[in-house]
Amino acid sequence: MATKETYRPAFTDPPGKNLAGIPISNLRLPTPYVSYGLPYDEACAKHIQDTFHASRIYIVASKSLAANSDKVDKLISAVGKERVVAVRRKGITPHTPWSEILEISAECREVKADCVVTVGAGSITDGCKLVVLCLANDIREPEQLARYSVESKDVPSEIAEPTVPLVTIPTSLSGGEYFSLAGGTEDSTHHKHGFLHSGIGARLIILDPDLCRTTPEYHWLSTGIRSVDHCVEALCSLSGTSASDAKAEEGLRLLLPGLLRCKADPDDVEARHRCQLGVNLAMGSVRAGVPMGGSHAIGHQLGPLGVAHGVTSCIMLPAVMKYNTQHGTDRPEIAAKQRRVQAILWSEAEVVKVLEAAKLVRDTADLGDLLDAVIRTLGLPRSLKDVGVSPDVIPALSKRTLSDFWAPSNPVPLLEAEQVQVILEAVA
Repeated sequence: MATKETYRPAFTDPPGKNLAGIPISNLRLPTPYVSYGLPYDEACAKHIQDTFHASRIYIVASKSLAANSDKVDKLISAVGKERVVAVRRKGITPHTPWSEILEISAECREVKADCVVTVGAGSITDGCKLVVLCLANDIREPEQLARYSVESKDVPSEIAEPTVPLVTIPTSLSGGEYFSLAGGTEDSTHHKHGFLHSGIGARLIILDPDLCRTTPEYHWLSTGIRSVDHCVEALCSLSGTSASDAKAEEGLRLLLPGLLRCKADPDDVEARHRCQLGVNLAMGSVRAGVPMGGSHAIGHQLGPLGVAHGVTSCIMLPAVMKYNTQHGTDRPEIAAKQRRVQAILWSEAEVVKVLEAAKLVRDTADLGDLLDAVIRTLGLPRSLKDVGVSPDVIPALSKRTLSDFWAPSNPVPLLEAEQVQVILEAVA
């Protein structure tokens, strides 16, 4: 681990022409900066003062982190109690209800917050991307917020870019802090909307692997597989580039051995740091506009059933890889891309130990087999039954998947519900 701070842009390349199926050529999406090497509280205090020149800080903290550790109090002390105008210690509910976004926005407005800091995992980060958008555009009611959704037919003609900086201190590996797209759930309909406008997203991401030792093992490892999913589907995409493939490979080489080391020793801070750097690389493919595939498409539909995104990847990624191999025989490039990923896994010593312990043979095991062995070794779910999803929902789930923007970009395009049903039944 570094003993002094590394402070750099998260990405050096411009974003692609679309982000998760949304055209972005007319948007200005700033690149967040990444800080690591300093303890999270020191780094946050430094940048609040020296980079953002802020003096009225609103902190949103994970409920479990606030209740079960002194980490939030340490952050407040480092920033300075006189600078912290409010602290929300109950986090944000999963899937980010609009009511909570508007509630936090109103509190920020009332205390005249000039910087928002999050410490915790995905929903907190997503929610506060929307909070700073609400502050910039004086959004106070659900009807107003609805106009800013990517689904809106009544988008305001002028949208102000957020001016209150968002600083995120992530404690998971899902990577949403690198993503400009934000998601929020309309309370009255329970429908989750996407939001993407110029200037949206985090300005600074602070990585502290030592802080992440507080993250429950299941959540740390499963969100890590979510980032593995980004790398694998990027490498297997038929629309990837040599540059995106190189970064996805580098991310995969950091993530998989790192996750196995974290499983073996939860106090291996260097392994946690390698996982965090892998997430940055994994998200680079998504930001570059490389289409994801069936694992992401089906996973998006499992989310509303109460299955966390990381867990959906644990279940679906091996199954989708197997489906693509079996049903893509007319496209030899599909098998070639999977063989590249297999070669990466067989060249990493920590991964090879797992594959050999599972009695897999290099010439006969396919990519789905290799991923299955790693995910099982991490102690993560491998079936819908494991997470309480009944086979009865498979037909409806299969139909809903077809509307996802990444269903047709699967290497074997998912255009019929029957195709998705085959994949889901394999992991029922």
